[in-house]
Amino acid sequence: MTIVLFVLGLVLLIAGAEALVRGASKLALSFGISPLVVGLTVVAFGTSSPETAVAVQSAYVGEVDIALGNVVGSNIFNVLFVLGVSALIAPLVVHQQLIRQEVPIMIGVSLLLLALAYDGTIERWEGALFLAGLAAYTGFLLRQSRRETRAVREEYEHEFGEPEPPTGWDRGRPVQLLLIVVGVTMLVVGSNWLVDGAVAFAEYLGVSALVIGLTIVAAGTSLPEVATSVLATLKGERDIAVGNVIGSSTFNILCVLGAASVAAPDGLDVAPAVLNFDIWVMLAVAVACLPVFFTGNLVARWEGGLFLAYYAAYTAYLLLFATGHDALGPFSLAMLVFVIPLTLVTLAVGAWREVRGAPR
Repeated sequence: MTIVLFVLGLVLLIAGAEALVRGASKLALSFGISPLVVGLTVVAFGTSSPETAVAVQSAYVGEVDIALGNVVGSNIFNVLFVLGVSALIAPLVVHQQLIRQEVPIMIGVSLLLLALAYDGTIERWEGALFLAGLAAYTGFLLRQSRRETRAVREEYEHEFGEPEPPTGWDRGRPVQLLLIVVGVTMLVVGSNWLVDGAVAFAEYLGVSALVIGLTIVAAGTSLPEVATSVLATLKGERDIAVGNVIGSSTFNILCVLGAASVAAPDGLDVAPAVLNFDIWVMLAVAVACLPVFFTGNLVARWEGGLFLAYYAAYTAYLLLFATGHDALGPFSLAMLVFVIPLTLVTLAVGAWREVRGAPR
C-alpha cells in the first residue's frame, strides 16, 4: 500500500501540473498575453508546481526534512541527471545569456540559501525574502522579454504554442478554469499521498526522511523538467532544454523553498547533514555549470556522461552514509583523491584551450 500510495501521489502530481499548465496558459493566451510572457511565468511556475505542492505540504505537517531535501535534491537532480540525459541524446547548445546571466543568478540564489540556512533555521521572514526575490526575478525577466529579438519570440511561440483553433476541446474559458481547478486539486491530493508514502518509505527502509527527500521525492517531482528538457532536445530545441533546467533550479529556491518556509509554523529547521554536505554539493553543481557551459558554448556528450556519473556517485554516497556501510570510507576517499581532482583538471584544460583558441 505504501508503494501504491506513493506512485498514485506522483501520478496525480504530474497530471495536476499538466492540467494546471494547460488551463492557465490557454486562459492567459485567450486574454491576449504573448506566448513568451506565458512561457516565462505560467509555464515556469507550472513545471515547479509538484515541488511546490510537496514542499509546502511537508513543511505544514512538520516534515521539514522532506521539504528541504526536495528542493536541494531537485536542483542537484536537474543539473546532473536532466542535463546529463539530454546531453547524451544530443550535445546541448548553451546560449550566451545563460552563461552571463542565468547561471550567475542560480549561483547567487544558492549562495543566499547557504547564508540564510547557516544558523540552522530558515525563518518565515527569510522565506518571504525568497518570495520577494522571486517577484523581482520574474519582473526582471518580463521586462527583459520586451527587448528580445523576433527570432527568440518565434522560438518561444513554437515551444509553448499558441491558442488552439476554434475546434480545440479546451478553447472555452469555462473548460480552462475547470482545468486549473482540477490541476490544483490533483496537486494537493497528490502531495498528501506522496509525503505520506515518503515517510512510510523512510520508516520501512530504516533511513531518514531527508534521504528520501533528496533522492526519491526529488527525482519524482522533477519529472516535468525531465520531460520538458528531453522533448526539447529531441525536437532540436537544445538551448531551451538547458534554459529549462537552469530556470527551474532558480525557481526551486526562490519559489518552492520560499513558500515552504512561509507555510511552516516555525520556519524550516536545516539538518546538519544538509548544511554540511548537500547544500555544498548543490552549490558546487551550480558553479560547475560555468566551466562546462563556457567550453565551446556546448555541453558535449562526454560531459553529459560525466554529470550522470556524478549523480550516481552522489546517490551512492547518500545510501552508504544512511546505512552506515563499510564501503563509505574507501568510496569517499576515492572521490576526494582521484575522481574530483581529475574532473577539475579536465574542465580546467578544456577552459584553457577555449581561451587559447585551440581545437578541442
